[in-house]
Amino acid sequence: MRALWTAATGMEGQQIEIDNIANNLANTNTTGYKQSRVNFEDLFYQTVKSPGAYSSQYVQSPTGIQIGLGAKVSSIEKEFTQGDLQQTSNPLDIAISGQGFFQIQMPDGETAYTRDGTFQTNSQGQLVDANGNQLVPPITIPPNAASVTISENGTVSAAISGQTNPAQVGNITLVNFINPAGLNSIGNNLYLQTSASGVPQIGTPNENGLGTIQQGFLEMSNVNLVGQMVSMITAQNAYTIDSKAITAANQMLQTMSGLIP
Repeated sequence: MRALWTAATGMEGQQIEIDNIANNLANTNTTGYKQSRVNFEDLFYQTVKSPGAYSSQYVQSPTGIQIGLGAKVSSIEKEFTQGDLQQTSNPLDIAISGQGFFQIQMPDGETAYTRDGTFQTNSQGQLVDANGNQLVPPITIPPNAASVTISENGTVSAAISGQTNPAQVGNITLVNFINPAGLNSIGNNLYLQTSASGVPQIGTPNENGLGTIQQGFLEMSNVNLVGQMVSMITAQNAYTIDSKAITAANQMLQTMSGLIP
């Protein structure tokens, strides 16, 4: 009976939906996290009669008979909408207001990308992320710097003890992708370039569509708690109804088996 397998595909899809919602809810307080959305598509159809087929020599059927065989997950897509900005007391915390990503150099030399602007200085004074990966292009804060100022266009200046004017120590650049949803999530708030995302387009903040740098702020997760709760209830109900369809199909099979002498 087709209904058994068709309902099973629905249960499997709703299970993945619940898994995705659970991950979104778990990252409600993750800095720079972007929520994911599950996209579904129907499976192929068993065609008993094609639409437009002739039922007689002169009569054409306006519709056909096509029996659907279920659904599957077509993709899980990141939604790169802006998260709320939260003010902090750390001058090295920076947020992107608008489009763009920070560049991070991985230990293997590969460049990763992130929206998480939780930066610190390592033992050499270099700006690094929470895992110690260096910001690209590299920026070093002098050890005798009294304060650090980061402008909206990414210029990093340090007030040096004994000097009247602040010294410019580097510039933060941002990158953007023609298809950010095509980036590969690798955890630790990092993404990698793929053929689907396109090549990184490097630029100065507040230019060519890139966002501005906000010093002393962090971008919070963009997870919509109310929306996720509604989606969870919908997925749970759909899972329950699919399971009841399997039960009904099983009872019908038992009835049919009882009719066989």
